[in-house]
Amino acid sequence: MIEGVAVKNLRVVPDERGHVMEMLRSDDEVFEKFGQAYITTIYPGVVKGWHMHLEQDDNVVCVRGMIKLVLFDDRDGSPTRQEIMELFLGEHHTVLVHIPRGVYHGWKCISDEEAFVMNISTELYDYDDPDEHRLPFDTDKIPYDWSIKMG
Repeated sequence: MIEGVAVKNLRVVPDERGHVMEMLRSDDEVFEKFGQAYITTIYPGVVKGWHMHLEQDDNVVCVRGMIKLVLFDDRDGSPTRQEIMELFLGEHHTVLVHIPRGVYHGWKCISDEEAFVMNISTELYDYDDPDEHRLPFDTDKIPYDWSIKMG
């Protein structure tokens, strides 16, 4: 487990009308503050990565479909520096993943349909000076292969 990353199992309450799923509450251990909430989508087989933030933490939930979320710790002085963490989340594994600033992350849609990922970040997006630090999905800096791993 990469230091500072937290995985919270989400409470899903179904009834005959549908279901309710709580994602992040202000009394959760991982809650720091609210910046903004947004949804991004990703098509089957597509990789969105890599990026990290220096000023914000992310709280990610896949609300439709399934993704493979991969984290890479590149923080100076971190006891888990250079570690990779791979998680599967979405409709079949309802969790929130707290991603601390300085940890690179990316995801790949592994479902047959478009995946919808919600992020509740601790900071507002600054259009004039975005806190987005990107690397190509196939960078040599991060030792990770996005291809499917058959068993």
